[in-house]
Amino acid sequence: MKRFATLIKQLDSTNKTNAKVDALAEYFKVAPAKDKVWTIAILSHRRPPRPVNTTLLRTWASELANIPLWLFEESYHIVGDLAETIALIIPNSTTNSEKSLTTFLEEIIALKQKPEAEKKAYLFQNWTKLNYYERFVFSKLITGSFRIGVSQKLMTKALAKATGIDQDILAYKLMGNWNPNEISFNDLVLEEKASDYISKPYPFYLAYALEDKIEALGDVKDWYAEHKWDGIRAQVIVRDRELFVWSRGEELVTDKYPEFEVFTELIPDGTVLDGEILPFPKGQIGTFNDLQTRIGRKTVSKALLKKTPVILKAYDILEWQGKDQRTKPYSDRRKKLEELYQQVQQSGDNPLHLSQKMTFNNWQEVAEERSKSRALHSEGLMLKRKDSPYLVGRKKGDWWKWKVDPLTIDAVLTYAMRGHGRRSNLFTDYTFGLWNDDKSELVTFAKAYSGLTDAEFRQVDRFIKANTVERFGPVRSVTPELVFEIAFEGIAHSKRHKSGVATRFPRILRWRKDKKIEDANSLEELKNLIPG
Repeated sequence: MKRFATLIKQLDSTNKTNAKVDALAEYFKVAPAKDKVWTIAILSHRRPPRPVNTTLLRTWASELANIPLWLFEESYHIVGDLAETIALIIPNSTTNSEKSLTTFLEEIIALKQKPEAEKKAYLFQNWTKLNYYERFVFSKLITGSFRIGVSQKLMTKALAKATGIDQDILAYKLMGNWNPNEISFNDLVLEEKASDYISKPYPFYLAYALEDKIEALGDVKDWYAEHKWDGIRAQVIVRDRELFVWSRGEELVTDKYPEFEVFTELIPDGTVLDGEILPFPKGQIGTFNDLQTRIGRKTVSKALLKKTPVILKAYDILEWQGKDQRTKPYSDRRKKLEELYQQVQQSGDNPLHLSQKMTFNNWQEVAEERSKSRALHSEGLMLKRKDSPYLVGRKKGDWWKWKVDPLTIDAVLTYAMRGHGRRSNLFTDYTFGLWNDDKSELVTFAKAYSGLTDAEFRQVDRFIKANTVERFGPVRSVTPELVFEIAFEGIAHSKRHKSGVATRFPRILRWRKDKKIEDANSLEELKNLIPG
């Protein structure tokens, strides 16, 4: 446990990716094999179920610390993290625990079936034997909320550094349903299998946002334009009659999109396509809000498959007949992709669609096409030089994204919460409202916590503390007085939100000190922004 707690402290104390990779790689080199398996499980969201509810945790921690529960709750609201609050309020231990991470986790799993008295005794025993940071990590394991800024990609990068195994192969090894209680580190990571290699994707080629005027790109006839579809960028691989679907975040998501299994019958072996996974309800491209009903689901029900099917909007071919196509000009790759698409379409209706390749006579025509983006549920245009190869990573010159300007609306600050990390002493997480029809009530429509300068955050924090109306745990309602311009990328109807509207990527554009709350927009004006 000491080694794991030290690792978590190292990860938690830096926001530098390389430092996190180095810390993880060193841990994977020296930790006991079973602890390594459990660490991979924890960091890839395979945590054991919570054995004790948070109400009991708060009650028992305040009892052990000999403080009233109300004081614990106040401390919790300021600290913002339950495990950290517990670790801080319980007196430091004068003894040590030598138990391994694996032992702790096996005990925590068994604890779920124990009576409350045994659970309490177990927590007291361990809280008093661990130092502050070990107690923090132990409490995190109990609460099951282990979020420390380590993505699956970062973890596989560290494992690759520690073991010398290719990062993409490791990502494939770690996919699926494996039980940390039943598998060894050798079987999970080290053992080489032939199937490890057939899933390997290519690094994604990423575009930069257009920086200058569109005319600076030169002759319009040297370029293709496509709509920038608002879905999940993915590579679809068919090799040895097996299908692999990789997201741009380098996550293997094959199981989440069973519609694509038909590609093993329609697409020849040795083919890799680059495209966008899009929702396709009622035979039309939907919104990202539609796609969110599919994201994160481990299993997809028949009802959801019927309600929100998905398609692959393909725009490039990276491998054909087992040969890398990336050095060939984009125009040649597109021709091959179009030939494949025509061949696949002969089999009837299927989830492979082709992203339209457009050419124009002048840049004004391109701008006019871009203006249609929202109505088509696209984010703008992609501009690709006809003779461009498929490069690695984000490169300037041949591929550009020309997104539409964000939507904006003026809203009133209504609620606030404290931030996290260096902002934990300031109210920086805000809720905003818009007027109802007769301007008698502000209806909540979005939350945002970015977009202001540090000085502005401090100003707003002072206002919140001086103008709090009510407290609801960590949340404060405030006198409606401040108006902010809120920007967002997309908007859709939503039954899950009180306002009836969901916005995508809301953030504060600026503080409208020149406006009174009567000048803020209405909910009806927001709904008018939803594409027809």
